[in-house]
Amino acid sequence: MSNKSYPLERIELADLHRDLFEAGLVVSTGGNISSRVNDGFLIKPSGVAYRDLTPESMILCTLDGDVIEGDFNPSSDTAAHAYVYRNMPDVGGVVHTHSNYACAFAAASESIPCVLTAIADEFGGEIPLGPFAIIGDDSIGQGIVATLSGHRSRAVIMDKHGVFTIGDSPASALKSAVMCEDNAKSVWLGRQLRPLEAIPQPHVDSLFYRYQNVYGQ
Repeated sequence: MSNKSYPLERIELADLHRDLFEAGLVVSTGGNISSRVNDGFLIKPSGVAYRDLTPESMILCTLDGDVIEGDFNPSSDTAAHAYVYRNMPDVGGVVHTHSNYACAFAAASESIPCVLTAIADEFGGEIPLGPFAIIGDDSIGQGIVATLSGHRSRAVIMDKHGVFTIGDSPASALKSAVMCEDNAKSVWLGRQLRPLEAIPQPHVDSLFYRYQNVYGQ
């Protein structure tokens, strides 16, 4: 890479894509992260290997999904990300993965039930199932917004597809993607032992409040 300096948002997004790959949530060139910037967003280029991503290779788009700046074609999920940003103004980052255990629930057309305190903490209840939608236009974005609007979960399992997570920043959206896959794995393993029972709602509410308002620094 040259010694050219890049805006912090580009450097952070390139680093987060490296974290996404190292977390094992994506393979090859699948998946992506985007970051809201000013009146648009930055997103991963389509079909570029994670090892080849640089701050410069991130694509700057308008909130309509039109390319403003970049030498590559943007992700095939660009229209979906754009729809989320236009309709969820508090969202600052979106992550998409095809992580294995969460995708097992997508393949089975199932939400991830709230059977662990970690799910209650992070997602405030089940991780919901979103509708099946075709890739390439904003249909996936419509499904994300319809499913997550008014929902405490920051993750959605899109039917027959994969995971989308949102956050006030791309880093927080990535955390939700990591936690979604970790919990999906635990739930799948637990189902091999016996049928699972959801945590009662009052306990879910208490756990979610504590984690969101008391836990950590």
